[in-house]
Amino acid sequence: MSPSPIEHLVQIMARLRDPDEGCPWDIEQTFRSIASYTIEEAHEVAEAIDRDDMTDLKDELGDLLFQVVFHARIAEEQGDFGFDDVASAISDKLIRRHPHVFGDADIDSADAQTASWERIKAEERAARGETDCSALAGVSRGLPALRRAVKLQKRAARTGFDWPDTRPVFAKLREEADELEQAIANDDPDNMEEEIGDLLFVVANLARHLKIDPGAALRRSNRKFEDRFRAMENLARDRDLNFESLSLDQQDGLYEEVKAKGDQR
Repeated sequence: MSPSPIEHLVQIMARLRDPDEGCPWDIEQTFRSIASYTIEEAHEVAEAIDRDDMTDLKDELGDLLFQVVFHARIAEEQGDFGFDDVASAISDKLIRRHPHVFGDADIDSADAQTASWERIKAEERAARGETDCSALAGVSRGLPALRRAVKLQKRAARTGFDWPDTRPVFAKLREEADELEQAIANDDPDNMEEEIGDLLFVVANLARHLKIDPGAALRRSNRKFEDRFRAMENLARDRDLNFESLSLDQQDGLYEEVKAKGDQR
């Protein structure tokens, strides 16, 4: 009987790590050396989703799955755990955290499920002997900064520490912008960094109130800027202009031209 696709993948990973017949690059990797690749693959999955590219999403999910198999193989070689243990652990966790699906708990809304999920996570941390009882406990410091800001804010909001709507958030946004301008006027680099951070934190809070993922919003703006900038370069090239030698006003004119064409589509 042929192995299942996941079994085949696990076998391929084992062969790649074989000390005698494997790939030299794969053999010398460690958890730490491939961690950045794992993060990169997760971002590429998000990018494929943003583009609504199902073909690329399938490939990127495969790349991310390979990272999981890679880490599990290294752990298995060290005698810690294997891929089956990883799959069993997440299966057990999902069953444990969905008592309304796999048990007899009564949970009738997404908000109630979120509250139940967080309560069960807190119980799990306590069972592991963790003593941090803050509402912010368990928010990973390894998350991308914008994502972590939103999670911290959501946790705080569950205790009632939150603005009621977006109006005070806009007021805070203006306050932080004023404080940043003052830090710039004082030529205080450390304070500038602090105020930039405060401003971004409030922007993340505004996005949360509007139910918008700030990371996805920024990726969208990045793509828009990149598309427009490349179009500016192409427009200058078509007109036999050296883009870098143009004045800022001339470059801005190209930008507005490209922007207008895009808005007309």
